[in-house]
Amino acid sequence: MRHFMALVLAALVAVVGEARADTPETQKKHLDEYTPYLMAPVDEFRFWSLYKWQLVGPDKIVVWSTIKEAYLLTVEEPCTQLQWTKNVGVTSQASHKVLRRMDAVIAGNDRCRIVQIQPIDYARMQQGD
Repeated sequence: MRHFMALVLAALVAVVGEARADTPETQKKHLDEYTPYLMAPVDEFRFWSLYKWQLVGPDKIVVWSTIKEAYLLTVEEPCTQLQWTKNVGVTSQASHKVLRRMDAVIAGNDRCRIVQIQPIDYARMQQGD
């Protein structure tokens, strides 16, 4: 069990973000920007490190696993500290993969289980199609 916990902790990747608390309206605006580019939900995605992240709702966060790969993660509520945290982490219990229902977003003392993963067609979004 100790070995397992050490693996989970070793897989936790924390990233320092900007100190800001977007209003619910701003979060919704950002989510609306991503919505046309959302792809079908998946059960997992490859994950080496957390490039950046953006809060887009009380239970939704966009994470970039690389500069070109973004995913909308929906987490189990309540995840109260997600709204106020400066840092987030994403667990990866499988070898360089984030798994729906197995992994979590870490926000402060909250460990918020991922209930849905949706890839974002980020290349198309940047082209403005």
